[in-house]
Amino acid sequence: MAAVAASGSFASDPLWQQAQSCLLRGRIAAAREVLASMRARETHGNVYAPLLAAQLAWREDRVRDGTRHALEAARAAPDDPEALCTVATVLQEVGETVAARECIDRPVMADCGNPLLLMRMAVLRKRLGQHAETLALLDKAKSLGHASAVSRFRRGEALLFNGRIEEAEAELAASLAEAPARGRIAVPLVRLRRQTAECNHLAALDSGARMAAPGTSDQAAFEFARYKTLEDLDRHEEAWQALARGNALMHARLCDQVARHHAWIERYLSAWDAALVRSEGETHTGSMPIFIVGVARSGTTLLERMLGNHSRVANAGELVDFGAQLHWMADTRNAQSDVLVSRLGGIDYPELGRRYLAQTQWRAPGKAFFIDKQPPNWVLAAAIHAALPQAPILNLVRDPMDTCFSNWRAYFGDACAYSYDLGALAEYFSDYRRVMMHWHKIMPGAILDVDYADLVREPEATLRKVFAFCGLEWEPGCTDLKRNTAPSATLSAAQVRSSVHDRSFGEWRRHAAQLSSLREMLGAA
Repeated sequence: MAAVAASGSFASDPLWQQAQSCLLRGRIAAAREVLASMRARETHGNVYAPLLAAQLAWREDRVRDGTRHALEAARAAPDDPEALCTVATVLQEVGETVAARECIDRPVMADCGNPLLLMRMAVLRKRLGQHAETLALLDKAKSLGHASAVSRFRRGEALLFNGRIEEAEAELAASLAEAPARGRIAVPLVRLRRQTAECNHLAALDSGARMAAPGTSDQAAFEFARYKTLEDLDRHEEAWQALARGNALMHARLCDQVARHHAWIERYLSAWDAALVRSEGETHTGSMPIFIVGVARSGTTLLERMLGNHSRVANAGELVDFGAQLHWMADTRNAQSDVLVSRLGGIDYPELGRRYLAQTQWRAPGKAFFIDKQPPNWVLAAAIHAALPQAPILNLVRDPMDTCFSNWRAYFGDACAYSYDLGALAEYFSDYRRVMMHWHKIMPGAILDVDYADLVREPEATLRKVFAFCGLEWEPGCTDLKRNTAPSATLSAAQVRSSVHDRSFGEWRRHAAQLSSLREMLGAA
């Protein structure tokens, strides 16, 4: 959990400032001394001590203690926008989505006229997946005269998520012009549409790549943006060179994470057997989740948009709640730890299901179902089934080369470390296939594999099977992507506004020679 930056009166408390400084420097013992001083002066309703206690517990991998302290801070929080933003940030970190939402829904927040606090509120709303509300807050900050490269980037991103593509391009271009060395801005800018010889940002990208600090994620991001542009311009050899440079830069930064993930998967899978996922189940009231999982870039967003067209289904976005509640049950925040593996057998899975629903059902008022689309949850499918045995799990299956090349050419920032090296990518995909085979073996019938090619080429027939698996009656028109006007915050946010097409099949073949090693590794996996 990061230290919380100061921005006004709430954060000006001397002990709070001292504690945040200690946390930023990793001086945990010193922060504990500050906590003791806070408690010594504490009066009823003081919010600082439980907030700091939550931060310390989180740092020390005491998830349940951190959650308890964060909720205590929420109860003590005054009607002060800065205090509420700070408390909501900590609540979101520990997985208390509902309590965080209650903080930022307080009436005093609507009256806030501080642009910096409006920006913080926008970040909190974005994390909740409330993208229309996020844009409204950024618009309000802009109307109050707040303008910077950061605010323009965030507003451009919010416009994109809300489907206002032309406005998004103008805002992101303005942001890049103000911060020409920030490669993170360039990537979503060039993804908005196909770049043409008459209208592209290549000059700015070339300049930015030279300006960005060597070896940084910004330099890598510019190379990914250059790849997208050069590929659109049919300059395929130059495009590949840019893509290879971008991936090499990111892999050099993140390679340690790859080995840890692969080794952990082996230990994690060995902990699951049919007895552990067997559950008598419970009857829950209220909306129920439909989980969509799969390797990133496998077509999960396409299925989500079609399924979300159904009158009984709500689009909830990419939720982190299941993983957060699993970590609470195991009392560890490290997703790839032996501590988690060792505690899987002792978890009360029905209680996990209840905790998950308590944090998510508000997203689907008046609907029978909501979509929880979080592709990496393929790892957690057995835990999902043990916790919520009636919940449908849909696994998107796409051609291995198409999937892996789509990952290789995507820029995920510091997420998806496996995607920046062809060997690691093949190993990750092999892990995915092995894990899914194990899930099918120990919980047959719990997961429906949905073939991406079938969804594109025979959308109605495929979607009928999906609906039947989910217990939904057929409704005409659900395959029409343009019907779904809900915000989308995925890498496909611009593409989901158009009709279904098959242009993405076999795109890797343009670079077949360079990808021959990947093809061999996938064939051998």
